[in-house]
Amino acid sequence: MGQETPQEAEQTTVLAAAEVFAREALSRDSSGHDWWHVARVRRLARIIAREEGADGYICELAALLHDVADYKIAGDEETGLRRVREWLASQPVAQVVSEHVVEIIATLSFGGGNRPPMATLEGGVVQDADRLDALGAIGIARAFAFGGSRGRALFDPDEAPRSYTSKAAYHASTSSTINHFHEKLLLLKDRMNTAYARWLAEARHRYMLAFLEEFAAEWEGER
Repeated sequence: MGQETPQEAEQTTVLAAAEVFAREALSRDSSGHDWWHVARVRRLARIIAREEGADGYICELAALLHDVADYKIAGDEETGLRRVREWLASQPVAQVVSEHVVEIIATLSFGGGNRPPMATLEGGVVQDADRLDALGAIGIARAFAFGGSRGRALFDPDEAPRSYTSKAAYHASTSSTINHFHEKLLLLKDRMNTAYARWLAEARHRYMLAFLEEFAAEWEGER
């Protein structure tokens, strides 16, 4: 490999600083939005960006910072986004890159499933990477970690899954963790933005369906 250009060296420095920033912000999380979630999303974003021809630097930077701004971590979205903007302003990051990264972070969350499509390929890549980490074996583990952190029931057979008409209603939900699969996680496969993410999502989706089938059978004492 050749020597890094000055621009590449600067980007490497910014990404290293973003990792430190994200680690510090998320190190105490136990809801499934911890540093290791971010590390996995970063890895997936790199892979999908390469497969889809997106700007890898923007994708990786947005992936590293995306949960620093999450309302579940920051308390509310406005505070979280302001924190990200201030951090970006302290780094050698071009204004156009900062604006793109903040736009991705501000619009990628599920929010009940009623949000508009991502505006750029890079946004789609980061959203896909984040959503893929909500699927499969890791998605199952994260779902129960999040439910436990919010005091939610594993399952309540008297409570039907819901659909949500607003982000506020979705955020206020106290639905059981098993309902969360039907209200969000099983919907994600068909909402991927990129072909590569759709391919990855297929196997993870099937794994969750198999888990839910086994859960239902055990719940009813069938095996």
